[in-house]
Formats: sequence, C-alpha cells, structure tokens
Amino acid sequence: MKPFWKEKSLSQMTPNEWESLCDGCGRCCIQKLQDDETNEVLYTRVSCRLLHTRTCRCLNYPNRKRLVPDCVLLTPESVEQYQWLPSSCAYRRLAEGKDLAWWHPLVSGNPRTVHESGISVQDKVISENYVHPDDWENHAWEDHEMDWNDGL
Repeated sequence: MKPFWKEKSLSQMTPNEWESLCDGCGRCCIQKLQDDETNEVLYTRVSCRLLHTRTCRCLNYPNRKRLVPDCVLLTPESVEQYQWLPSSCAYRRLAEGKDLAWWHPLVSGNPRTVHESGISVQDKVISENYVHPDDWENHAWEDHEMDWNDGL
C-alpha cells in the first residue's frame, strides 16, 4: 500500500494528513521582507515570536492566527500562491508533483532528521521579540548562507 501523500491530492487529504506534511523545519516562520516593486523576497534570520527556535514548532499553533494576524495559513487551495515557500517544503513539493525528501519525518520515521539534515532553522534564528522590525534587514540571509535546496 502506498503512503497517503502518493495516493491522494492535497485537497483529498484529511486534516490530520495535511498537518502531518509539515516537516517542522520552521522556514515558513521566519520573517520575510518583500520589495513592493520587484516582489523579490529577502529572507531574514528573524523568526516569528511564536516559533520555538530550538524545536522549530509554534508555541501556540491553535491560536496562531489570532495572536499573529499576518500568519499565513496554508491550505490545499492556497499553497501554490506562496512562491516564497522553500523548495524543500512538503506542501510545495507535492503541489509541484514531487515526492517528499528523504529527511521528511513521514519518510524517515524520525522527526529529528529534518534537523540533522540541516534543513531546519533550528538554532539559526532569533525571535522577533529581540529584534526591532526596522532592523530585520540587518539580519538577512546571504544567498550563500542559506541554500533553500539543502539536503535534497
């Protein structure tokens, strides 16, 4: 029997299946700056205040949208519009017709492989609680420092 992500489209998945696709990398929870003219996205080392920087999990997932109004809620219908999602993201990979990466917990059977592979932002970011929004740009990732295809 094939795994559910190979049998079902994103829109056919149950809520639990959908949630299990999150690999826990925390990359979607880092603050991004977008140029209004070019739409270019600058990724920062500053994380959402709700991201636990060691576990890469949201500290209040059920209430995140209320606590952080600009938090993006991915849905099967909206995932393709977020081109800033890293190419390693399971939601993006499946939407593009690709399979999950070897380090994804659903493939490896181990939730630590996302960290061991270097994919996650574990211990690489600082909470926005400690950085003024005007200084986020000073905490930008350089292209050579963060390869969004690491571990693939």
